[in-house]
Amino acid sequence: MKVSIHAVNFTVDKKLVDFVQERLDKLEKYYDKVVSADVFLKVENISEKENKIVEVKINVPGDDFVVKKQCKTFEEAIEIASESLERLLVKRKEKISSHI
Repeated sequence: MKVSIHAVNFTVDKKLVDFVQERLDKLEKYYDKVVSADVFLKVENISEKENKIVEVKINVPGDDFVVKKQCKTFEEAIEIASESLERLLVKRKEKISSHI
């Protein structure tokens, strides 16, 4: 799966890029028709601790899934977002297989 990572107003380090790629690659075992993923990493300038925002857009044939999470760290946000996407992709797969 092709993963595009867009960091807004900061530079992203290699370790985070690898983590995102590895975590999103795991989604393919839930639904094998995932075409690509766009990941947007943003830091909000607010006083709260949970100022890291991750928005993941997954492209599958005929549909797009978007999940947005806000956490203390990007890793935590990616983890939670990918779990949400796992549930969405499993639902999608069940829906499609029930129509066949």
